[in-house]
Amino acid sequence: MDILKFSSSHLFDGDSLLCGGYVLITDGCGTVEEVVETENAGDDIQWLEGIIAPGFINTHCHLELSHLNGLIPEHTGLVDFVFAVVSQRHLPEVAVAAAITAAEDEMLANGIVAVGDICNNTSTLLQKQKGRLAYYNFIETSGWPPEVAPVRFKRSKDIYEAFLSAIPNSKQSVVPHAPYSVSSELWKMMVPFFNGHSVTIHNQEAPFEDDLFKTGTGDFLRMYQKMNLHSSSFLPSGKTGLQTYLHYLQQAGEIILVHNTFTTEEDILFAKKMLNSLNWCLCPNANLYIENALPPIALLRKHGCTITLGTDSLASNHSLSILDEMKTITKNFPEIPITEILKWATINGAKALGVENKYGSFGKGKTPGVILIEGLENGLLQQQTKVKRLI
Repeated sequence: MDILKFSSSHLFDGDSLLCGGYVLITDGCGTVEEVVETENAGDDIQWLEGIIAPGFINTHCHLELSHLNGLIPEHTGLVDFVFAVVSQRHLPEVAVAAAITAAEDEMLANGIVAVGDICNNTSTLLQKQKGRLAYYNFIETSGWPPEVAPVRFKRSKDIYEAFLSAIPNSKQSVVPHAPYSVSSELWKMMVPFFNGHSVTIHNQEAPFEDDLFKTGTGDFLRMYQKMNLHSSSFLPSGKTGLQTYLHYLQQAGEIILVHNTFTTEEDILFAKKMLNSLNWCLCPNANLYIENALPPIALLRKHGCTITLGTDSLASNHSLSILDEMKTITKNFPEIPITEILKWATINGAKALGVENKYGSFGKGKTPGVILIEGLENGLLQQQTKVKRLI
């Protein structure tokens, strides 16, 4: 079998940024043989300028919403964004399928190898059967009125079984959409299905999410009214949204809290104390698109939180590119070392999705993909920085 050898000015192995003098050796299919010093690598080494790294992990995507690309205006705020998604998501199946294929092509071109993908239906199933990317299918469940809980839960289980039947070796779990869209009755039905699985939830994406749970006020009441959803049985907990629901997730294998745009230091400390396998997924470009705000990255770093990266959907983003998320973070937080951000984009994401045995680092025997990040200046990502997929 062919042997491939890659070397560059910098090589990120999933843990450290090695500066020159190292060679990544893989077989022709991309299985990692080893990383060795140049003098021990022999001949036929491909020299490249930039950072060689494992393929990116996108821990939060909505591939099924790709047909909404460019249809929803920016800076609407979360309530009007959600309402627009719900009211505009239904297009002819052919158009939806074509958009899904194009979006997956984009992720492949942007160096992404594995995706945590939100699924409210089976529209992405045929594309995923092609096996071009590794997917963890998060079967999203929502239902605010308590009486719809049995029907909504059965629907999610049916979608779960459809994915499992069509793609037997795929990973999937039944997950809650968000605190403001899941009744306590629906939470209780889901809890037994969390055990040992990766579970994700949209967390504190709007400034008024905590108002709902603390005092029963805020702009979500307008959303319920727009959607003809009653809240007569809802009783505020007097606590933040995160502090209200987090105990439901204690049996999950890995927890991925997504967005966290308006999470406070108090809630960060609360979550870290309650849960061990906790991941904070950042989708900064989507946060800017919807709320024109960024998550508290400095606070998350201050408290040693495990951070991963996601793109959200083309309904709320201009691209499905982890590199573009990294650029936005670097632009707004230039003090964060590139090595740290690369960990967020690779090994942290792989662990969150439970696929670190294959992805996220250049460990022997893994097939993590090989990418080249080109066009950095003084170790910082620039607007012109690009990613090229090598394997």
